[in-house]
Amino acid sequence: MKKASTDFEILEVIAKRWSPYGFDSKAVPVGDLRSLFEAARWAASSFNEQPWRYIVATKDDADEFERILSCLVDANQSWAKAAPVLALGIAKLTFTQNGKPNVAAIHDLGQGSATLALEATARGLSVHQMTGILPDRARELFGVPEDFEVVTAIAIGYAADPESLPPDAKKTDTTPRQRKPVSEIVFGGEWGSPSKLAE
Repeated sequence: MKKASTDFEILEVIAKRWSPYGFDSKAVPVGDLRSLFEAARWAASSFNEQPWRYIVATKDDADEFERILSCLVDANQSWAKAAPVLALGIAKLTFTQNGKPNVAAIHDLGQGSATLALEATARGLSVHQMTGILPDRARELFGVPEDFEVVTAIAIGYAADPESLPPDAKKTDTTPRQRKPVSEIVFGGEWGSPSKLAE
């Protein structure tokens, strides 16, 4: 619905990935959900630690869904409650082999979740990741160990028809996507000097 207008050629699945606020109530097939988390499983990670963990619930299990929903800040609960699937993204902060801090843990959770989002897009699904959560509540409700950090929540489902949304959500979900140009994020030679790749 909101394909990116890119400056350089990229894969179609990346151009089509976006994060809606409006979700349809249609259930996500279990097979598709399994494939999303299988995709996350195969993301790259430092020393192959695979520090990502997910707690997931569908609306079919109303109690578990409500528990995850209650871990979101109110502003996110207001729209995420419509999604048929919610998950919490959690990072293991230490290496299993030696117990030392894993400074790449949150980065690697992001890689897992990004891979999940691309798999979702390829299957006609949408994913909206958010950091507006209550990590302490999540830790308490789900018994998350101390060496793990609850980092994000993820809404998964089918994007709603914008015409069915309230005015504010409709505006957000129909406004063209914007990104900084490559010249502002890829440098060469010194900080702030655009790389020749941006030309």
